[in-house]
Amino acid sequence: MALTVLTIASSPMGERSVTRKLTDKVVDSLKTTFPDSHFVTRDLVTAPLPHIDGLFVAGVFTRPEDRNEALQAAVAASDKAVDELIAADVIVIGAPMYNFGIPSSLKAWIDHVVRMGRTFTNGASGPEGLLLNKKVIVVSARGHVYTAGPYTAWDHQEPQLRTALGFMGLSNISFIRAEGLQGGAEASEKAFTQADQQLSEAVNSVKELDSTKSSLAS
Repeated sequence: MALTVLTIASSPMGERSVTRKLTDKVVDSLKTTFPDSHFVTRDLVTAPLPHIDGLFVAGVFTRPEDRNEALQAAVAASDKAVDELIAADVIVIGAPMYNFGIPSSLKAWIDHVVRMGRTFTNGASGPEGLLLNKKVIVVSARGHVYTAGPYTAWDHQEPQLRTALGFMGLSNISFIRAEGLQGGAEASEKAFTQADQQLSEAVNSVKELDSTKSSLAS
């Protein structure tokens, strides 16, 4: 069964970007495994989303049929980003760590896609995510090791992503981490070896998603 794969790129480092290189490897592997799939890329560097403002907030809290021209224009980019996310079966996110968190371009994307009535709703027991049965692969690059050791408490990158994505119902997340890159050649080699292993595991988990979709379709 064909999948729709949405890739979100946020590193401004171009060809020097570790997350872009690893994200390309993920996409290439998915193309090999699922050759009939549809691939969409949103590059938040070449086509950044605006940071939200008062007009945007007014627009998302106004019913679509009641929005004037200015409010429609204010939410148009957000609507497109949400449509891409809803249509995707697999979301691949390139997320380098900047100052212990994510790039502001990626935070802007999150602000545009966390939308009441579209990606989450308020149920009887509180907020409920609406984006179910999807797979997320997050590719991260970090100068130090944050999964263990003295820098663990400084990691505000993964917790923020897990919270924001999970709030929308995107709880099936695999992380591909190239961390400890500032530790020298040996540490970098180890980081990429571990990342490649995590990449293989992430792609295999997409096969399980595809099997589930096939069962539901039949």
